[in-house]
Amino acid sequence: MNMIHSYLPHSPIIFIPNHRSSSSNKSSMIKTLTTVNHFVSLQPLSSSATSSKYPSIRSESSPKLKDREQSAGKHNNVSVVSDSFCESRSCSCGRRRFIGASGAALLPISSSNASDLPSNSKFYVQDMLNRIHPPRADWYEEFYAVTIDKSMKLYEAEVAGYKAKLFTSLRGKANKVLELGIGTGPNLKYYASDASVHVFGVDPNKKMEKYAQTAAVAAGLPLSNFNFIQAVGEALPLSDASMDAVIGTLVLCSVKDVNMTLEEVKRVLKPGGLYLFVEHVAAQDGTALRFLQGVLDPLQQTVSDGCHLTRETGKDISEAGFSDLDINMAFFSTLSLIGPHVYGIACK
Repeated sequence: MNMIHSYLPHSPIIFIPNHRSSSSNKSSMIKTLTTVNHFVSLQPLSSSATSSKYPSIRSESSPKLKDREQSAGKHNNVSVVSDSFCESRSCSCGRRRFIGASGAALLPISSSNASDLPSNSKFYVQDMLNRIHPPRADWYEEFYAVTIDKSMKLYEAEVAGYKAKLFTSLRGKANKVLELGIGTGPNLKYYASDASVHVFGVDPNKKMEKYAQTAAVAAGLPLSNFNFIQAVGEALPLSDASMDAVIGTLVLCSVKDVNMTLEEVKRVLKPGGLYLFVEHVAAQDGTALRFLQGVLDPLQQTVSDGCHLTRETGKDISEAGFSDLDINMAFFSTLSLIGPHVYGIACK
């Protein structure tokens, strides 16, 4: 997510994926959120509930819930995205090998290569950053980065199997990769070890950079192949058709404009490029979880840097105009309030 919404795992706080929150009274906020968390003891979505909300989306539960579901005969035939997800003849991404390189690559707002962009782009990008993510005190941005780095381990452990299979689609095939809301870099270990990969990590919180760099090095990615860019998803300082792949996990819940961000994703992708996503979404209408999400959504946006609990992100991605799409649903129990997820791959 992806942005304070960026992750607060098993802790009794509601924070969710992306980064930024502002509060003047942290202790009272934590008390409130702790009380809320004790109230949240909800059951995972049923297969019928998820499939009726998104009829074309497959439903699946995390490993923690799978044994119980399989004993009831549910979800046994669910498949996860494979390398050949884009099998239609009309789509050019199927099993093709990305040829890396040519294409204009990006570059940071302050980069000397910014002249490769339209003359007003750097000013527009900076203006959008300031409007969507106004400058915050350094202590707060650092506090949030540390919190994200330490607090999402249980969530990341639960979603690891899904991410490992999803990111297999990139290995050996994507040279230039943009990651939206890179945060502390928890995804880098899944795809950044290939020697030919160059990663452009976008995040509005500058304090995330050192944590993302540490994760890059741990993943085997030379820092010469890693660019951290302070920007927002609605205004990416990247050239058209310059990226082989775009990654976004727990990001679209907190961007100001989901559709604008998805348009930017398509703009920077090369023809046939891949968009990999993992996003939490609204629960099924009529469920106790959906009611609770609606009640807590205003508070969530305030304390979790704009994170929305009730967005139907799967629908937004489905209607964004990608040439091919493989989308699935899963429920992760570590953070029950944001348990319902969509994940998959879209092809430009």
